[in-house]
Amino acid sequence: MSLRDWQKKKWLTEHVASPAEISGLLGVIERDMSDSRVSGLSPDWKMNIAYNAALQAATIALYACGFRASREAHHLRVIQSLRFTIKADKEIIDQLDQFRKKRNISDYELAGQVSDSEASEMLELAISLRDAIREWLKENHPELIE
Repeated sequence: MSLRDWQKKKWLTEHVASPAEISGLLGVIERDMSDSRVSGLSPDWKMNIAYNAALQAATIALYACGFRASREAHHLRVIQSLRFTIKADKEIIDQLDQFRKKRNISDYELAGQVSDSEASEMLELAISLRDAIREWLKENHPELIE
């Protein structure tokens, strides 16, 4: 399986990324990581915000590889694409996917299911992914860095 195979299944469409777009997404990541540290927010919301930062990092890698996830199962595809884009370890992908599932429950079904430690763990994962994506961009797509 490859990103091209995913495109044939209509899970991805072609996308031409620009340095301005990548810079904008990096800005979203920084904003979200900062916002997830705001005191007074519920752990659910802190995790959700940090999750968005990590999702945007994965989106950057997918965009840099010339693709955009289709609307169906969008978050799942973006997360799973990390194995093809930055060659992320299965454990990282699985961890982010577990947070995706937890986020869906806390957003749509039942509030109060996220602990402070889970929110912190999600933030640490987002920081780690942001750093990995930045390094990966420098090595593989320096033309997309402003």
